[in-house]
Amino acid sequence: MQVIVFEDTGVARLYPVTVGRLAYNITCGSFRLVDWLTRLSSEWKADLRGVVRSHLVEIQATDFSQIRAPQGGVRQPTLLVNARLVPSLDNVQRLRELVAAARPGLVVSGETIQAAYLGADAPALPAALYPETLGDFMQHSLLSHLPRIELPLKHFTYPHDIVKANMESLASSLEFRLREEKYREVRDGLFVADDATIGDFLALDTKQGPVLIDHGATIGPHCFLRGPAYIGPKARVIEHSAIKDAVSLGHTTKIGGEVEASVVEPYTNKQHHGFLGHSYLGSWINLGAGTCNSDLKNTYGTVKMEYRGETVPTGMQFVGCMMGDYAKTAINTGIFTGKTIGVCSMVYGFVTTNVPSFVNYARLFGQVTELTPEVMIATQQRMFARRKVEPRPCDAQLIHAMYELTRHERQLAHEPLSL
Repeated sequence: MQVIVFEDTGVARLYPVTVGRLAYNITCGSFRLVDWLTRLSSEWKADLRGVVRSHLVEIQATDFSQIRAPQGGVRQPTLLVNARLVPSLDNVQRLRELVAAARPGLVVSGETIQAAYLGADAPALPAALYPETLGDFMQHSLLSHLPRIELPLKHFTYPHDIVKANMESLASSLEFRLREEKYREVRDGLFVADDATIGDFLALDTKQGPVLIDHGATIGPHCFLRGPAYIGPKARVIEHSAIKDAVSLGHTTKIGGEVEASVVEPYTNKQHHGFLGHSYLGSWINLGAGTCNSDLKNTYGTVKMEYRGETVPTGMQFVGCMMGDYAKTAINTGIFTGKTIGVCSMVYGFVTTNVPSFVNYARLFGQVTELTPEVMIATQQRMFARRKVEPRPCDAQLIHAMYELTRHERQLAHEPLSL
């Protein structure tokens, strides 16, 4: 048997999150989809393979050694899983049910093929597998042969879906971790790994869910933690911080100030005072001291987001900012409700509009200028050195690829500014 996780054309709607990030590498509820699929593949003794966009093939091969190169032209039982599936316990259980039933069929939601199970007698997959060929095969060959299977899977369509799903799934995901892994309960609802460190005068509220502090993580003195919350391996929460109401911190993050209902990916810093709420931060981001975002409109109405020219009602009253990898903010930056900030951008002052990728953004001062890949590669190397991460050729190549993929975004930045 093989499990194939595939990216489809829907990953473009997840920009800026997925510009340089594999869709199965999005953290939500303290897990990524790749974590669950690795576990399931081992459980089923199946090969795990990945069909991803061309500029991420080398990243997949380098960072995810458990995922083999795609193999087409072979007939064998196959589970196809959309890389945009929410990494929740509910979805995992439903994938188990799909495989256990061994009934060929498609799981479709709207225009999205979420999953498919193919028997050994199903049409062979294309010999050359990449998102476009696999997509064509699934849309035409499979749809005409396989029955529909009713299975209530959930997937990400837009970036704000990550924030919503994180709030919905974090408590149950933490309960799973506590059942499967070893942590000490040092206070009611507070679970820590043996090598985690907790400072003095910790205030704690676990009525809505547990707080889990993973290996090598550090909590400074005079902090407030309200569950559900996950502090990832080697994360550092500095003194006088408030982490509350569904926060999921990736490994090697450094966090200060007030953080609420947000996902922060590995190697990102929000070290100083300031509010971050109902937001998603990619990796290698740095928020300057005093950076705050708004996650609530003055009218208290639901938030509408704008993604690549499309206005999308979120149905959510609280929505913060969605920031792509390598973005930076200057001291005292203020980010308005429901804004996106593109990859490799540097932001100053007030953010009143969406920010394209690869720009210096100081719109209120009448300045939006382009950043070159060379500037961001130099910045990347300095950041890696600070975290003792060895840069690889594929990391620099990814910067160049992201620059080309987002070239159209910067055309908006050169239009006359409305001040």
